[in-house]
Amino acid sequence: MKHLKNLLAIFLIISTGIVYAQQKETIKMDTVTYGKNAAVGKYADIRGFKMYYEVYGKGEPLLIIHGNGGSIKDFRYQIPYFAKKYQVILADSRAQGKSNNDKDTLSYEMMSDDLNALMDVLKVKNANVIGWSDGGIEGLLLAMRNPDKVKMLAVTGANLWPDSTAVYPYLQDFILKQNVFTADSLKKIKNPTRQIKDQVLLLHLLSYEPHIKAEALHKISCPTLVIGGDHDVIQTEHTLLIAKNIPRSYLWILPNSGHSTPIYYRDMFNQVIGDFFSKPYRKIENWDVLK
Repeated sequence: MKHLKNLLAIFLIISTGIVYAQQKETIKMDTVTYGKNAAVGKYADIRGFKMYYEVYGKGEPLLIIHGNGGSIKDFRYQIPYFAKKYQVILADSRAQGKSNNDKDTLSYEMMSDDLNALMDVLKVKNANVIGWSDGGIEGLLLAMRNPDKVKMLAVTGANLWPDSTAVYPYLQDFILKQNVFTADSLKKIKNPTRQIKDQVLLLHLLSYEPHIKAEALHKISCPTLVIGGDHDVIQTEHTLLIAKNIPRSYLWILPNSGHSTPIYYRDMFNQVIGDFFSKPYRKIENWDVLK
């Protein structure tokens, strides 16, 4: 049991920073318990597992994707804002939140395909998409693998590969060291539960994935807003690289910001993305650079 508690604690520390951000932040929106709302919560049979999802509002579909170790509740500041205009669709990704897992492997491609399947179940032809952290990676993959499904895309804190050219070096070194500790701890646990197996898979995913070539982003045809904090866990140069390789992209780097842009900069985050979704993409060339 001691090893299990250690493993869970490590996972919470090294996940996207959402847990820390929410502990620091005073949550005032108590009228709806997002992520466990019995009035709207449902399960869909998706590719061999049960995916938990919630839908809010009416209008054009908007899919919002959470990060590693997160869940629907991480977007408590985005749901009420966007539900005024959009049909907001949120799901707990495989092995996270209230969704289970039927595999002993996990990949971003797998979770991207899960979201594509959910859209099919909900009969959503295409949608605007917001992705945070690992959710941003899944958003990029969804737009690459199913370009007809993504109308406009906004990603914050996403990365293409897991080394120190992409991820803040101190954090990357810490995560990799914890993998060694986790492997040793797991050997001491007899018959580990599905929960602990899933958290090991998520830790491995955070440490060694993804592996997306920058050129592969050329496949993204939809207008894309690439977002990062200037003190994000993702290197600013890497965020710029992502934007440069998407044909129809804008870049937004928030000053004095870390990884948790949807929480600490929620009002600005919501407004800028809302404006991005509401306007046609402007191709900037020649003298347009002066405007």
